[in-house]
Amino acid sequence: MADALMFQEDMFVLLAPGAAEEFLTPAELLERLQQLIVAHPDQLPRDVQKLSTLTDQSHHLMHTHCEMTVAPGETIQWYAVRLEK
Repeated sequence: MADALMFQEDMFVLLAPGAAEEFLTPAELLERLQQLIVAHPDQLPRDVQKLSTLTDQSHHLMHTHCEMTVAPGETIQWYAVRLEK
């Protein structure tokens, strides 16, 4: 049986070209993904395009993908991370 800790997403790291890595909460990442979707709707993966609301699209993108191409050669990536004290 899978360890429940493995599926906890306390924080995410966001990697964007030309920017320092950012650590974001799930809510902050959803907000950033919504901004990306609004700015680049033509770049969405097909499975995400099929969803009707921005909220559904951003949640699906966060949980099923780890990157989005926003321009040729420019990809935004995000990964779940567990920070230890």
